Amino acid sequence: MTTQSSATDRPAIAVSTRADTTSGTRADAPVDPPAGPPAGAPQASGLGTLLAALGVVAFSLTFPATAWGLEGFGPWSLVAVRSVLAALIAGGCLLALRVPLPARRHWAGLAVVAAGVVVGFPLLTTLALRTSTTAHAAVVVGLLPLTTALLSALRMGTRPSRTFWAAALAGAAAVVAFTVQQSGGALTTADLYLFGALLVCAAGYTEGGRLARVMPGWQVIGWALVFCLPLTVFGAALALSHEAVHLTAHSVAGLLWVAAGSQFVGLLVWYRGMALIGVPKASQLQLAQPLLTLVWSVLLLGEHLTPAAPLTAAAVLVCIAVTQRARG
Repeated sequence: MTTQSSATDRPAIAVSTRADTTSGTRADAPVDPPAGPPAGAPQASGLGTLLAALGVVAFSLTFPATAWGLEGFGPWSLVAVRSVLAALIAGGCLLALRVPLPARRHWAGLAVVAAGVVVGFPLLTTLALRTSTTAHAAVVVGLLPLTTALLSALRMGTRPSRTFWAAALAGAAAVVAFTVQQSGGALTTADLYLFGALLVCAAGYTEGGRLARVMPGWQVIGWALVFCLPLTVFGAALALSHEAVHLTAHSVAGLLWVAAGSQFVGLLVWYRGMALIGVPKASQLQLAQPLLTLVWSVLLLGEHLTPAAPLTAAAVLVCIAVTQRARG
């Protein structure tokens, strides 16, 4: 492996050898490909939609699988071990295909992906699910598409319309009202964990979606997992020495799903789908994730939903749909 170039990077676009007098930079400097989805191919759009939808299904099972995993593992152990297993899968694929290290200019973006979706989101949501139901967590994290769309707009330097901001604030207000009502008048520690998870995951999704336009999506999450491996191996060893482990069918199944299904395969198809159809369209598909998680929480965990949960999820869905239309 070398650090000088990546086989997945597209060639630099050489426009001219003259200096660009309008920008103050040389016009023959390497330029990343355009930020939008690839032009032309309707089948590429269909494939991107399918892949992004598969990612949403995988993500919708994350909270129920985490709840199962917590039956046999402590929260720190579960997060560290799932990341180690996912990194081993990803590293094996990278080695088997002899993929070179990504270019240095992408390392900062991969660090954001690693901090957001490899460490931050799994840890914060797992800590929250010790005391929160999966249905409650699903409604709060239902703001993720909206938060991702907002960070994507800021990252790309666009200026959302007033309608976008109004819908965003309405969705946020609906979720805050739900969490306060469910918590008896005040936000709980679990709610704070969940709101923190929203921010770090949205940042990871946004940066991952950008990187997936210049390298295959599976390599984006693969390298993020591998870069975290020294930290997660140390964390797993430390956590397993302090937290008791009681293996059950549920805990093993939950661990395997969050490691292979959510943390690797799910992110693999999700980033690839975002690269093909763009972050805004992909986030529209993610509207279904909270409602799917509510269904899984009933079918797999036997939870009983309060009327406020599906109503709030539906309200957030409407607000996010408005933001997507307002972006255009």
